Amino acid sequence: MGWVESIQKAINYMEDHLLEDISAEDIAKAANSSAFHFQRTFNILTDLTIGEYIRRRRLTLAAHELSLQKCKVIDLAYKYGYDTPEAFTKAFRRQHGISPSEVRKYSGKLKSYNRLTIQVSLKGAEPMQVKILEKDRFKAVGVKREFSLENEENTKGIPFMWDEVHRNGTNDLLAKLNNGQIRGLLGVCVDQRAAKEQMIEYWIAVHYNGDTPEKLLELEIPASKWAVFEVHGPMPHAMQKVWKQIFSEWFPSSGYEHAGTPELEVYPHDNPTDPNYYSEIWIPVK
Repeated sequence: MGWVESIQKAINYMEDHLLEDISAEDIAKAANSSAFHFQRTFNILTDLTIGEYIRRRRLTLAAHELSLQKCKVIDLAYKYGYDTPEAFTKAFRRQHGISPSEVRKYSGKLKSYNRLTIQVSLKGAEPMQVKILEKDRFKAVGVKREFSLENEENTKGIPFMWDEVHRNGTNDLLAKLNNGQIRGLLGVCVDQRAAKEQMIEYWIAVHYNGDTPEKLLELEIPASKWAVFEVHGPMPHAMQKVWKQIFSEWFPSSGYEHAGTPELEVYPHDNPTDPNYYSEIWIPVK
């Protein structure tokens, strides 16, 4: 099954089970992927989390039902996965701008989110600066947190972790320790599904040769073939743009697949808001 087909198959699975209580793990299995990697790919391609997509689609279908049929709000609330009519009404108003009870007498527009179809651009109009290299295993030292994939806790928690590392000075300590070949702070995701269901580890670390300092942890990055992408421009927009190009253009046309081991974002010790800021994305490939 090709890369695009696998993503579309997972979207079809979501649509076929839209009224059921499905997990990220269930959805990812349809794409023959881990929950973390599918969540990340889906978010990069659509600018939506899985939860946001499902919520928008359910509320779109609920609005159609209300406008075409005589149905009770309480029945729709339970049908579309809400514990109370009040919670359903609040979410409905947030999406459509009106309450469910106002739909039948409303002559304006309701916000409709249609079923997704993945279309991949293979034009490559903007050149991507990428090199393929092989690197032996190496050690990184830093701090880590565990995040649950349930309710997409990882997408909310990781930005807060970065804020904390900058506030408490950990980033300055790591910058001083950075004596390996990869220069800069590393953002590293480690899929923990084999050990702990629905969990990932996220590390903020640096490439380091030497004994691990107190209060820091060490992580071994396995030997890999890496696709290393250049990122030019201020954070976070430049990084987000290149991630989108990687999944919408490079992977479908390159013949490579993600190897499933940790990927790296590399942030050199410069001003990340500088228009000329340079950073990198390292993806293990096979």
